Amino acid sequence: MITREQAVAYRLQVNHLVDRLPAGSHAEAAYVGLQDTAPRDALLGLHARMSECVPSDWEHPALIQTYSPRAAVYVLPATDFGVFTLGRLPLDADAVRRIDVVAERVCAMLDGRERRGGWGRELREACASGRIAVRWDTSSLWAREVPRPTIDLAEARVELCRRHVHCFGPTTPKAFSWWSGLSPADARVVWGLLAGELVEVDFDGAAGWILAADEEGLRSAPSPRGVRLLVASDLRLFGRDRDARFIAPGLRELTPAADTFHPNGLLVDGRIAGAWGRKGGRVSVVLAESLSATQYDALEAEVASMPVKDPQVSVR
Repeated sequence: MITREQAVAYRLQVNHLVDRLPAGSHAEAAYVGLQDTAPRDALLGLHARMSECVPSDWEHPALIQTYSPRAAVYVLPATDFGVFTLGRLPLDADAVRRIDVVAERVCAMLDGRERRGGWGRELREACASGRIAVRWDTSSLWAREVPRPTIDLAEARVELCRRHVHCFGPTTPKAFSWWSGLSPADARVVWGLLAGELVEVDFDGAAGWILAADEEGLRSAPSPRGVRLLVASDLRLFGRDRDARFIAPGLRELTPAADTFHPNGLLVDGRIAGAWGRKGGRVSVVLAESLSATQYDALEAEVASMPVKDPQVSVR
């Protein structure tokens, strides 16, 4: 049996939220995408994973932005753009043709330029074509046409599924469907294409799947140590479904300290020990438990290293 504690320890480790990647590892840090729903969440997610992050890293040349299936902007590895766009195209050929028609219309409006505007649903739909990249600077959204990735569609879909299972396992086809934006039926087909690489495990009394290559790492993942400030989307690693197992759209509270201004999580030695929010460089932390002097110092150091202007922390 895989316990929830083992799963959380493994997910934190493979998502680089225990040991930071070396400076300059932008693409590896964005391996499964960094959600940028709240202003500069992707930058702070990058900071949690990579050393020496600077304020401009959200637009580093190794990264690119586009809409995710759930109407959120994501920061992605530029070299893997096709995985996160073509990889989430529906399997129905007529549906793909409809997306291509919308993309052609958007590209005609762009007319070879990066343009700012309220594009609405058409732009979000067109992004799955792989022909549209966006740039969100927290106040304006810009869109531009880019060359369509050359990756094979089936290869893109399987790689998208592989990354999901590697970083969020143990997982299920249902969780993959929600995360990828594929319909449940399409997600099951893609899942089947990866079946030869998967192993079913008993995940705290429920069926879950992992990559066979990850089984040893999952069972032996050490208990996490240290302090990190996790953005809200990273809290899904703790299981946001009803039974706290799998990543999910739910917003199950992980600590009584969370509220609308403090939606993010304070990670201390692998558990959520509080919540935090930010306005500019002012970081407000609400503790759900007491910290040792060493942990408090680590929290202050985390805030001081944030890639925002004049970071300051208040704790209650």
